Parts: sequence; structure tokens; C-alpha cells
Amino acid sequence: MSLNDCYNVEDFRKLAKKKLPAPIFHYIDGGSDDETTLKRNTESFLKCDLVPNILASVGKPDLSTTVLGQKIDMPLFLSPTAMQRLYHHEGDKASAKAAEKYGTFYSMSTMATSSIEEVSNVSSGPKLFQLYIHKDQSLTDNLIDRCKSSGFKALCLTVDTVVAGNRERDHRWGFTTPPKLTAKSIMSFMTHPNWSLNYLTHEKFQLANVSHFTKKGSSIAKGVMEYINEQYDPAMSWKDAEYVVKKWGGPFALKGVMSVDDAKRAVEIGASAIMISNHGGRQLDGSRAPFDQLPAIADAVGGKIEIIVDGGIRRGTHVLKALSLGATACSFGKAFLYALSAGGQQGVEMLLKRMKDEITRDMILLGCKNIKELNKTKIAYR
Repeated sequence: MSLNDCYNVEDFRKLAKKKLPAPIFHYIDGGSDDETTLKRNTESFLKCDLVPNILASVGKPDLSTTVLGQKIDMPLFLSPTAMQRLYHHEGDKASAKAAEKYGTFYSMSTMATSSIEEVSNVSSGPKLFQLYIHKDQSLTDNLIDRCKSSGFKALCLTVDTVVAGNRERDHRWGFTTPPKLTAKSIMSFMTHPNWSLNYLTHEKFQLANVSHFTKKGSSIAKGVMEYINEQYDPAMSWKDAEYVVKKWGGPFALKGVMSVDDAKRAVEIGASAIMISNHGGRQLDGSRAPFDQLPAIADAVGGKIEIIVDGGIRRGTHVLKALSLGATACSFGKAFLYALSAGGQQGVEMLLKRMKDEITRDMILLGCKNIKELNKTKIAYR
């Protein structure tokens, strides 16, 4: 199987599984506890159907939309994901360049393995930085200041990871950052020599944005859950979110909003957008799927704040369903990490092309000339 055989997200997933050592693949692929929410994120899109209009003279539909102050060429962008260096040696740089080529947002995680400055130097496309509130306030401030000086266009604060979810696959496979050999994982690393060679012969693993503040997670082997529990502030509150809004002073999103009350509060503190997200099913297992929460949140705050649906996106039709129910745009993480693992920048570009082609084709079949024509009349529940 090669990149040319990848026609959808599941194909990229299969190729990623073939190319990655098991601990690395399962870190991407897994969720928390019984992985109920992980599965539900995508399955939730099956609860309703699209209703097309015929003879609409669509021609070539306009997929562009404006989100977080930037006009993007399609209503889908890359979610912030940690430690991309583990999946491909070009990591965040590859993802950022692919997103730029397709005119959409690349998002950088606080736990990226390339720095804010490095990615800014290789991509002039729109960039979003994802912030965690650390116990060390000076680290949080430093990240915000560096994003300002490096030309990042927007900031999001992840609010659903004050403590790490119970990701049992990581325990089973001995996933650490950086990777280390265990009795169970050694055979998997040995049987993936290309990955191992690339990992060993390219730049050293580090959490590039925070390594100058802390050695934890960079110079010693440490589980990602351990890192989160040690470094992030479990007492994070709405006051912290308000502080970040003011200090940043630009387009700002809260990532991890799931309730109507929290969506309303986000409007009150001056957020530009909310990202309805359950962290890819990796935190509170048994929580609702973002798509299931979208209608209630859109009814409550639609028009007052931008709404981004993050979680379970696998098809162009998923994007169109979310936009029809009030989303401004969608983002995905696992999907593009499979593509990055499968083929680096070329893999991510291929996935974005597949998704753009799907959205374009499905817009024509749905009878919509542009994103604004997507509304509740296009949706029917079973």
C-alpha cells in the first residue's frame, strides 16, 4: 500500500499503522477509557441526512469562509496536535506548509516539536497557536508574546485538559516522550526500521516551545499524561481565560467547549470563537460528541460568536452537515496525523486535496453555490 492508494481517511490510517511503531500509532489512534466517545465522534454524523436541491445552477461552488479574522479557502483546517516529530521527521513544518498550500489554518500545539519561530520561518499561511495554562505563569506569557512577534494570526486556549484522560493504550504500549524501548515495544521499533532510522538521524526530539523552561518531557523519558499532570494548572478558571483574551488582544478561541452555558460565557468574556471539542475522545469518556452538541450551542450563541466543530471529521459530508447546523468551520486532528505519518507533507497535501474535492463535489450535489447557502433546510433527522 502506498500514498497513491489512499482515497479517504481510513486508507491513510491503514498506511500510518503500517509505517509507525505500535506505541506511536496507538497514541494517535486511541482515546480514553473504553473509547466510547472516540467512536461516537464520527458515528454522530450518521444521525441525520443531507437534503439536496436540484437544478440549482451551482457551477463551481465557493468554499471560502472567514474564521478567526482570516479568510480561508475551505471551511476545514488542521487542529492543534502535539509532538508531530514522532509521526514524521518534518513534523509541524510539513503540516504548516501543506496547510498554506491549501489556503487554510495550520494550528500549533504548545507541545509542538518545532518552535513558534521555526514554523513561522517556513510558512506564511494563517497560523493558530494552541495554549495551555501552565503552573508557571511566565511560561504562558512567554508563549503569547512569541506568537505576537512571529505573526501568528489567532490563539486558542484548550480548556478540557486540566488533568490527563486515562489513555490506556499508552499504558499498554509504553508510550513515552521521547520514545524508549520496553520489553513490549522493542520488536515494533525493530520491525519499522525506516521510522527508527529517520527518528535517529534527524533533529533530536524536544518540546521546542517549552524546552528552555523545563527539561520534563524533553531530556528525559516521560509519559505525556505525566507531563500534563505535572505542568498544567488544574486550577485553571474563567479568570485565566479572560487574562489570555486581554493579553493576546486578537482573534481568540476557547477549545473544549461542550455546554451551552460555557458557550454563552465565552461570548461574555470576549472570545471570537469556540471550538466544540472533547479532545478527540481522549479526555472524558462518555461525554457527548461535538456534532451532537452543535444544534443547541448554535441556537444559543449562533451569530454572536464563531463556532468550530472539532472531532470525528472524516468526510466532506461531515463538514457540510456541521455547517448546515450552524458551524462556521470544522477542524480535524487524527485524520491529518494519519496522513502526516503516511507521507509527510505530501501525505497531508493529499488528504487536504481529497477533502477539498469531496466538499466541492458534495456542494454541487447538494445544490449550494457557497457556504452561506448551507442551513437547516439541508438537514433531515432520521
